[in-house]
Amino acid sequence: MAVGVPENEVFAAADAVLARGERPTVERVRLELGRGSPARVGALLDQWWEQLAGRLRGETRLPGLPAEVAQAFVAIWQQATLLAQGVAEQALAAQRQVLEDEREQLAAEQAQLRLEAARARQQAAEAIAARQTSETRLADLEQLLAQRLAQIDDLRQQREQQGSQLEVARQDAATLRQQLQDSQAQAVQLRLEQERYTQDVENRAFREIDRAREESKGLAAQLKDANSRLQLAHQALQASQSALTDAREQGAEARTQVAALRPQVEQWRERAVQVETQLHGEQQRLQLAQADLSATREHAAAAQARADALEQQVKPQGAATNRERPARVRKAPEKSR
Repeated sequence: MAVGVPENEVFAAADAVLARGERPTVERVRLELGRGSPARVGALLDQWWEQLAGRLRGETRLPGLPAEVAQAFVAIWQQATLLAQGVAEQALAAQRQVLEDEREQLAAEQAQLRLEAARARQQAAEAIAARQTSETRLADLEQLLAQRLAQIDDLRQQREQQGSQLEVARQDAATLRQQLQDSQAQAVQLRLEQERYTQDVENRAFREIDRAREESKGLAAQLKDANSRLQLAHQALQASQSALTDAREQGAEARTQVAALRPQVEQWRERAVQVETQLHGEQQRLQLAQADLSATREHAAAAQARADALEQQVKPQGAATNRERPARVRKAPEKSR
């Protein structure tokens, strides 16, 4: 809506409307001008009506006209002025009503604008609060992101450390497997050597026992023979008693033979005691060999148990790596005979 219409233009437009024989109104003046707000045109039109009476009073003195004509013209002009004033008052009332309506409409529009401004301020406050909330949330998310990135870095470092530890564990497992294999091989070799030694000891003991048995049998036969001979000597001695002379001679001879046989019998008895002592020593050596064999077996079993425990400790760490590999069949240690 255009504002600031010049006063002279409004007055000229009102004069033009009046010159056409029409009553100057706000709408006619605005139509004549082609622009101007109703409030501006109405205010200037009120000034035009106020100046119109003075302009008419200044034109009562019309030169060159008879007095009657001039008076009649003035009377007509005054009547027209009165009519024009009534019309102007009606127009002014209508204009005031329009102004009041426009004022009410403007007040309603201002109230609506104030309401909209309040809503806009509320929305702006809400937007500011939402922006602050978003900024706070964004800061929290950035902090959370930084924490997540730090955790990811820590997890990456832990994974690298675990990877290195897993590699070390694999190397240790390989070393332990090699040590286990070496221990098993040593245990097998030791068991074989122990079995050979035990077999040799047993064979040697059996040979000594057989020889001692043979010697005992020979000594027993000799002792039996000596006993038989001694019994024969006693029988001969008893037989010789039938005759004193023959008995004395035969008794002396028999005593001589018995005295000669007694050292040999003692030697046989001492040999039997030595053989029994040797047999007892061989039995003790055999028991010691069996005890060594049992200790060796227990040592091998303990080494196998330690190897199994180490392998069980290594298995959880290498489970993820060995999941796609074929399971290694662990060779069971050969049982001792």
